[in-house]
Amino acid sequence: SGWCGAALLAAGPGRGALVFLLLFLVLFLVLLLLGCSRPLALRRGPGQVGYLTAPGLSRRQAARRSRSPGALPPPYPNGWYRLLDSAQLPRGAVRNLALLGEQLAVFRTQDGQTYVVDAYCPHLGANLAAGGRVVGNCIECPFHGWQFQGEDGKCTRTPYAEKVPDFAKIRTWPSCEVNGMLLVWYHCEGVGPTWAVPEQREIATKEWVFRGQTEHSVDTHIQEIPENAADTAHLAFLHGPAILGGSDLRYTRSKLWDFMKHVWKAEWWPEPEPNEHCSRLLVQHTATVFGKHISLMDLTVSVRQVGPGLVFLIFEHAFLGRGIILQTVTPLEPLLQNVVHKIYYQKNVPAIIPKLILRAECIQFERDITIWNNKQYLPKPLLVREDSSIQKHRRWYAQFYSEKSMRLPVQKEGLDW
Repeated sequence: SGWCGAALLAAGPGRGALVFLLLFLVLFLVLLLLGCSRPLALRRGPGQVGYLTAPGLSRRQAARRSRSPGALPPPYPNGWYRLLDSAQLPRGAVRNLALLGEQLAVFRTQDGQTYVVDAYCPHLGANLAAGGRVVGNCIECPFHGWQFQGEDGKCTRTPYAEKVPDFAKIRTWPSCEVNGMLLVWYHCEGVGPTWAVPEQREIATKEWVFRGQTEHSVDTHIQEIPENAADTAHLAFLHGPAILGGSDLRYTRSKLWDFMKHVWKAEWWPEPEPNEHCSRLLVQHTATVFGKHISLMDLTVSVRQVGPGLVFLIFEHAFLGRGIILQTVTPLEPLLQNVVHKIYYQKNVPAIIPKLILRAECIQFERDITIWNNKQYLPKPLLVREDSSIQKHRRWYAQFYSEKSMRLPVQKEGLDW
């Protein structure tokens, strides 16, 4: 990337735009030749991105030890959350998952039905997913062979007992499979689902095909992530510098990449009833090179947030077609979020295009991660008039908390729970 920047600077503003287009076309052709139809797979583990170094400590240790999280909202809002991709749970498989302060056992029967239950057997506490197996529509405990129905949690068999106790059962969790993912419904008071996860028609009909996925761990409260949608002022400052500048905030504003700017226009608003659990964000993206508008990079993104942890980002480009990024945010711990981005795109568009879009989105998202990993949540932030959407977003998001939602004490030191 260094010689590209040098070439652009040497060309000067008059011919810089033309040089940029030529470099872009060369890069595009190289990637097209090297690229294949295999989906992009990128996973950032804890501590890999979003942290700054400190003497004697890893980046993650430095961030977690030096940060006070502030007075936090409840850590687990009510709503639908991604457990895993459908392909990760083949027929007859059992998986153990820890999230939302719970230990869950997830299994798929031989006829393809999926169930989510509490992981621990009520008999003597064995983990059903640690050696348990699927028998019919039941999960069998690896300790004594007790079998529990996935549908209602009732025990149907105790191999050595004459009679199955009527009260023997485990808790079951509402779940669904939509858009290639298995999701679970969480509500602190045990209330059933109050809305359904929308199915994206183009994914269901396979008009759009899967082209890649990224996964990140973020040390923050879940509310901080969707709140970015309403914070339109941060777009110009944090995401305005060239994507070529990368995600390390110490270098994104380097003069080397100053010739290129991203320009964002965004508007956020909540949806009315009966979809008050949804909100919208419309983003218009353009780019300039040496101050000249490059229409090739014009992009419209229509974003729909569904509940606390699901986001649908639909991309529309003048000649590169349409596609979607599905963003899921799942709380693993009060201040640890698993964030996954999956991209689906028109099948007649070369696979390299959605891969480039996902990579660009990944760089921009990792800039946000550095902010989230190191910031404090302020219940009463100092806002100006232009920040009014942030307060509107907080009022909208408050619907996902209940009176009985678990709250955490103010932490004075560290983020280890």
